[in-house]
Amino acid sequence: MSTQIEELVEKLSQLSIMDMAKLKTALEDKWGVKAAVAVAAAATAGEAAPAASESTEFMVTLEAPIPDDKKIGVIKAVREVTGLGLKEAKEMVEGAPKVLKPSAPKAEADEISKKLTAAGAKVTLKGL
Repeated sequence: MSTQIEELVEKLSQLSIMDMAKLKTALEDKWGVKAAVAVAAAATAGEAAPAASESTEFMVTLEAPIPDDKKIGVIKAVREVTGLGLKEAKEMVEGAPKVLKPSAPKAEADEISKKLTAAGAKVTLKGL
């Protein structure tokens, strides 16, 4: 994928649902097409089916058990990704399984997963 496309995808990923709806309408007006027709054509070509089934938002869950020798590192990682205080992060780690982020974009969810896994925790990502 070209850098220009990647940058565009990143910018579009930051839009709110309302802004996306406005963008869809503006593009339909400018190009004189309806989005449903474009999606159907792409699906016929086999391009839209995988993209439609892929989640963009994920729930990040800290799984149990956490090995005793890894708890301090996991607590530090939980504090870093959630912004919680020491006491709250410790309670979250000791009370695992716990949802760390109820909804996070794929890139953020992957980053959280990497940090916690590196600290010794087990993390699951569930597509929403």
